[in-house]
Amino acid sequence: MTPHKPAHIAMFSIAASGHVNPSLEVIRELVARGHRVTYAIPESFADKVAAVGAEPKVWTSTLPTDEDPDAWGTELIDNIEPFLTDALQALPQLEKLYEGDEPDLVLYDITAYPARVLAHRWGVPIVQFSPNLVAWKGYEEEVGKPLFDPLKETERGKKFFGTFAGWIAENGMDLSVENFMGRPDRCIVVIPKALQPNADRVDESVYTFVGACQGERTEGEWQRPADADKVLLVSLGSTFTKQPGFYRECIKAFGDLAGWHVVLQIGKHVDAAELGAIPANFEVHSWVPQLAILRQADAFLTHAGAGGSQEGLATATPMVAVPQAVDQFGNADMLQALGVARHVPAEEATAEVLREAVLALAADPEVARRLAELQAQTAAEGGTKRAADLVEAELRG
Repeated sequence: MTPHKPAHIAMFSIAASGHVNPSLEVIRELVARGHRVTYAIPESFADKVAAVGAEPKVWTSTLPTDEDPDAWGTELIDNIEPFLTDALQALPQLEKLYEGDEPDLVLYDITAYPARVLAHRWGVPIVQFSPNLVAWKGYEEEVGKPLFDPLKETERGKKFFGTFAGWIAENGMDLSVENFMGRPDRCIVVIPKALQPNADRVDESVYTFVGACQGERTEGEWQRPADADKVLLVSLGSTFTKQPGFYRECIKAFGDLAGWHVVLQIGKHVDAAELGAIPANFEVHSWVPQLAILRQADAFLTHAGAGGSQEGLATATPMVAVPQAVDQFGNADMLQALGVARHVPAEEATAEVLREAVLALAADPEVARRLAELQAQTAAEGGTKRAADLVEAELRG
């Protein structure tokens, strides 16, 4: 591929691990190819993006963070309203940050609404990074309308859609709210195609699946104990981790299980002291280098977030999925349908059920065969280098 002359590429995201992490290796690759990459991000992630060579453009967000998952509420409107509120106050900040430093191309996470407005205003190409499933042909009728039509009949829903539509129009864009949120001009999908529902109905002129964008480095190292016959990683990700009862069930299920070493990540909201006596075959941490462990693990007890699901596939690790929120339920069903996981609803995640599921999956040769197939399939999607190639193709276009 003909190298492209160095360009200024601007990436926009929010302060959430599941939205920042999938982009980082692509940013590192673009910087290595000689591009200048600025990254608009709240302060809490500035060091993380600087570490891959991007220049942080720091702005202040009003969104709940990983520190306060309960602030997202329980209803659909609770989940979507904060993104619009944040976008309205973020746009003036971002305008000022980029005044006189407009980019040649905009990259943006699915949550970064101001990026689409700014790219339109600047007249530059724009490419979305999607860290989870994307819309397919028929999505609006099958999912969108049943989800949003009832909301539009409520007072909060009417206000949300009215405010959003007015904001889009006043910024000179002729798009419906639904299309603004869910129908990008061009999108690089950083999950394996195997995790996409109705993948055969996805418009591949818009959406390109590149699989997990991983690099050679991981965020820390981990050494498998010499006496461990099997290793199990237990992690509910970075947000919905306030689950001491679940962790106690895991200790009950796998404590002193012969031959098994268990790495238990409990997040920032639980103290290890709440879990009682920790068995000798357990190590308990608030955070772990997940990918480094999965490369050496024999089973993964996961919440089935987009990042964890694809890392499980990339490392060919059998998964027991206990979803906690949002897209995790669909991911768990997809993994189970692929024959590489078992979906255990949270209310059924007793010690007995968890132990039986992990032992059965880890010992099943058919699960191992399917994982090997999917690992090869996802690797062939191209990952980081292909994503960077696609970004450069948009610059040439």
